[in-house]
Amino acid sequence: MGHRKHSQPRRGSMAYYPRGRAKSMEARIRGWPTIDSEEPKILAHCGFKAGCVQIVTIDDRDKTPNAGKQLVSLGTVLVTPPVLILGIRGYSKDHNGMHAEFDVYAEDIPKNIAKEVSLKSKEGSLDNAEKRLGRIKEIYAIVAVSPRDAGLEQKKPYVFEAFVSGGDIHKQFTHVKELLGKEIKINQIFETGASVDVAAITKGKGWQGVIQRMGAKRKQHKSRKTVRELGSLGPISPQNVMYTVPRAGQMGFHQRVEYDKRIMLIGNTENDKLEINPSGGYKHFGLVKGDFIILKGSVPGTYRRLIKLRSQIRNIPSKISKPNILEVVI
Repeated sequence: MGHRKHSQPRRGSMAYYPRGRAKSMEARIRGWPTIDSEEPKILAHCGFKAGCVQIVTIDDRDKTPNAGKQLVSLGTVLVTPPVLILGIRGYSKDHNGMHAEFDVYAEDIPKNIAKEVSLKSKEGSLDNAEKRLGRIKEIYAIVAVSPRDAGLEQKKPYVFEAFVSGGDIHKQFTHVKELLGKEIKINQIFETGASVDVAAITKGKGWQGVIQRMGAKRKQHKSRKTVRELGSLGPISPQNVMYTVPRAGQMGFHQRVEYDKRIMLIGNTENDKLEINPSGGYKHFGLVKGDFIILKGSVPGTYRRLIKLRSQIRNIPSKISKPNILEVVI
């Protein structure tokens, strides 16, 4: 028996392997940009996906056929309640990698959040942390957000790390130290017109076949017993199936990071005159209350899911221009 070719996928689907289920509802951010500034800044925030709208703007992209003309694009509404700065974490580095050197937490932490962090009484003082700054390579702010602040029913808060960049280690430590126990809003970290990277867990679609999951081509209806299976899983020898062969399996509920999502609008339902809520609220979410942003394009994940926002790590522009929004169609 010779080698038989199997039906090839229609698109480059092998780039996203493995395709297992995410271990947590909270996406991880593994890389962070470095900003060229003397003033330190926290580089992350988060929100909850509410729904989609249409944005009518004037296209401000230079050297495009549509430049200066009206443009209608999709927008995703994220509810962004303030995040609480719980503590400071410093990382040292050796030949084995990064190691958490110290954790410093705020004194007055809400009860629902205090349950989620393990407080260290001896090693967690500010004085001990400042003495170790000489060997610290990176400073992170430990932040927490409560879904109930966004109008959701979930009681358990999300606690994660946000990278601090700009200046030196001492400036970064002092910056987070001043914010300990305080809440920061979305407009204190990002501005309208800037681009962010979004990290989230995609919609889960369960077990899907190779046609739906990997985009393989259907066989002829007179081919063999099946039409929606591959023609071959590979050669007869060696007797194993390569990982590059498309197979059926879990589809969706994967961790994904999408880059360069432009912030079209940062607003607040109480202070702004702009009406962002449809009649009766968004389907599967409800009414948007408090701070919100509108991102251009789509965002991974289903409604009510946590979306982490990070300062863009690719294609950082030299200047930021605010979009000219004519109308938001709900």
